[in-house]
Amino acid sequence: MIILTTLGIISLALLGVPLFAILTLGALCAFSFSGIPLSALPLEIYRVASWPTLTAIPLFALAGHLLANSKSPERILRVAQASLGHLPGGLAILALAVCALFTAFTGASGITIVALGGLLYPMLKAHGYSENFSLGLVTTSGSLGLLFPPALPIILYGIVARVDIDRLFLAGIVPGCLILGILSLYALKNRPTIQGPGRDSFEIGEFFSALRASVFELLLPVAILVAIYGGYTTVTEAASFTAFAVLVLVCFIRKDLSLTRDVPRLVGESMALVGAILLILCCALGLTNYFIDEEIPTRIFHAAREVITHKYLFLLFLNIFLLLVGAVMDIFSAIVVVVPLILPIAAEFGVHPIHLAMIFLTNMEIGFITPPIGINLFISSATFKAPVARLYRASFPYVVLLLVALLLITYIPTLSLLWEQ
Repeated sequence: MIILTTLGIISLALLGVPLFAILTLGALCAFSFSGIPLSALPLEIYRVASWPTLTAIPLFALAGHLLANSKSPERILRVAQASLGHLPGGLAILALAVCALFTAFTGASGITIVALGGLLYPMLKAHGYSENFSLGLVTTSGSLGLLFPPALPIILYGIVARVDIDRLFLAGIVPGCLILGILSLYALKNRPTIQGPGRDSFEIGEFFSALRASVFELLLPVAILVAIYGGYTTVTEAASFTAFAVLVLVCFIRKDLSLTRDVPRLVGESMALVGAILLILCCALGLTNYFIDEEIPTRIFHAAREVITHKYLFLLFLNIFLLLVGAVMDIFSAIVVVVPLILPIAAEFGVHPIHLAMIFLTNMEIGFITPPIGINLFISSATFKAPVARLYRASFPYVVLLLVALLLITYIPTLSLLWEQ
């Protein structure tokens, strides 16, 4: 019966049944076979609803959607171009930095590709960058900000793994900057020999004009970090402040959006994303608790110990496993389903939970541009009317560079634990 049920659930998943339904069905069947009351699943939903940091997810998601649909991307891009656009390779480097900043707020790479990619792609081509380089850079840049605060995956990881979100925010800064640095060196190496149209030198007037126009957007991440790490607010309070500040900025100061016409629509869109995340979270935690009650992670650890005897060998196999997960599963589902299983195993091998978080999130970041499910590839294909196969080739050098960064983050724990020492 158990085998038939398992095959039935797998068949439903292959037929395209939503993930939350598969997880719920799996949890209910597992509880039923084990004699555990089915009320355990709704109890998990109640427990999730009582988490104090849960409110930060919809608030930051709303702020990101408001920014994405305003003219903030253009203002941020203008100040970046005014400061770096005249340098060799400056346009490509600023594209990486601006996209990382934007993804940190929106929490979704697709929004960044649509909002900024449409601006950056023609600019890169006009300045002499090859089409493949430009496509690969814009596609990759969509997920670069996932290690920077206040990215939604960091918050969700902290909730699921029960790790202090403030510490995760700090831990992601150095690894995130490392990734940006490696990709920036590649952009510098591939700078065009013949510059396209644009300024040949730094213009102080244009720089200060662009800076004044985007001062609120640039100060926002600084204000969030100061508020949290200065001890003035909690993460949830900072999220509330961010959502309110962005609403005032885009509706009353910049007047990019209409409070009555645009905001209700964007609230609905952002809450649809949040609702999907929370639904998967609630359903998956019930199944995860069954795994824990049955000591499945412990059994996996003992089985792994027979072939893996060293921490660094475990980290190698962990990365291979997570790369496969990232290639077939979206980041939010992976956090909810996979993290509770690998946490106790990693702890047995002496991997710090903060270090594990950075390894996991970096792997998932690579998964956005890894076939077959890499969502950035399909979003870029639709946005720029390019075949997915071509985007595979264009993104390949960036995947290699991200793998180099992953190895450094994995085997140099200090990069993630700098603030813990």
